[in-house]
Parts: sequence; C-alpha cells; structure tokens
Amino acid sequence: MSGPQEPGAQRLRAEHLRLGYEGRLVASDLSLAVPDGSFTVVVGPNACGKSTLLRAFSRLLRPQGGTVVLDGRALASYRPKEAARRVGLLPQSASAPEGITVGDLVARGRYPHQGLVRQWTAADEVAVAEAMVATGVEELRDRLVEELSGGQRQRVWVAVALAQSTPLLLLDEPTTFLDVAHQVELLDLFADLHEAGTTVVAVLHDLNHAARYATHLVVMAAGAVVASGPPAQVLTAALVEQVYGLACVVVPDPVTGTPMVVPRGREARRRR
Repeated sequence: MSGPQEPGAQRLRAEHLRLGYEGRLVASDLSLAVPDGSFTVVVGPNACGKSTLLRAFSRLLRPQGGTVVLDGRALASYRPKEAARRVGLLPQSASAPEGITVGDLVARGRYPHQGLVRQWTAADEVAVAEAMVATGVEELRDRLVEELSGGQRQRVWVAVALAQSTPLLLLDEPTTFLDVAHQVELLDLFADLHEAGTTVVAVLHDLNHAARYATHLVVMAAGAVVASGPPAQVLTAALVEQVYGLACVVVPDPVTGTPMVVPRGREARRRR
C-alpha cells in the first residue's frame, strides 16, 4: 500500500445533507469534505450529529436531502458490495449472531470480496489472520463472541473492519469499552493504517486523543460543522468553551506537542 497522499483531494464528502430519525431532525444542511489520505477526527458534544454523519457516510442512514459523494458518484448509486469494498465501518454498537466464534465473525469482513465466481482464497485467509494479529484477538479465534468481555468484543469488531481491507475506514467511537492502555494501542494501530495509505474518519469523545491523532479535526455542534482544519489551528480554549461550555486552558502535549485541553473545573468556579 502506498503512503498517505497530501490532503486536498476528496474521495468522500457530504453535500447539504438533511439527516434525521422518525421526525427528529439532526442536521438540516450539513456539508463536509474528508481530505483524502487524512486521519480525520470528528468531535462535538452529545447529540450533535457526529454518529449520524458516519451512518450517512456508510449507507446505514439514507439522507432526507442532499448527497453523499464517493469517488465522484452519489453513494446511493453503488451496489452494497461495491460500496463495502471501498468504505469500511466500525459501528458504535454491533451485535454478533448467537453461537458464532471470533474467527468466523472476523471472516465475515471478507464478504464484500466474495461472489459467484470468486470464493474464499488464500488472500482472504491472510487478511483475516493479519486483522486478528493487529487487534490482538488471534488467541480468541475459537472463543464464542458472546463469552467475551466488552473490551474484547470491541477489538473483535475492529478486526472485522480491518479484514474488510478498504481504502476508507469509518470508526464510530472505536475506543468504547476499552481501558486507557488499549485505547492508545488501538489509536496507534489506526495511525499506522493511516500512514500506510488508509483514509481514516473517526468519531471520538476525548479531545486530547483527537488532537494527538488527527491530521484533520472537525468540530460539530447542533448538526453543523463549526470548525475544521489541523488540530493546532482549530482546538482553542475559546472554541472548547463555545462548543462544550467548558472553561479550560489549551497547552502543548508534553509528549507530542499537539494541543492538550486541561479543564479548569472547580478552579474556574472559585475565581468567579
């Protein structure tokens, strides 16, 4: 796989999307371009539309208006398998069939590559094995998914997404259920994938993780994009207070030099 391209080209973008669920409007005019070759991280307060946007990008949610464009075509014009060979998704919550083993579930990530003519191949076997090793679940291959802890199941679902082998990978809160060590381990893995050429789009809650790993940061509020660009330019104390209502200071991360948000907490209230 070739190295990352300079951000600028846009294989995936949202144009004036109207998104909602059963009469509840989430976004009325949402536009966003994902720079190709980027590690784009979307942040924002709860219910601002982050996960809804990813659902539209992955065809799980049909826009009420506007268009999602993938490689110059409306996403809705792709056949499901064709789209799944281009865009992979780690959903916020996923459920596995009862009685399925880890190995069998990860193998399902290769489904978009199967067909009437092309059946299971050595390349599929390699993709599944590499995905399981990368996520540290190879020793769980014969375990039932329902027997696993929440953190283990999350890593298995990441392996499913990796086995899909797509040039675009969407991650909806991928660190859910993971302790801090596994969070960093997994985000490092996604950073490695990005450096190897995968365009990554992730929804994260942790602003410091977002600033450390993103090459392109998108801040949403109330169904709209309020800021986007390099984290060092976007993430300011004024923006955090505006979007989250959180008094803070933003200082350089002592390890990476990226912006680090430090809440003022009780100290801010005491000084009022």
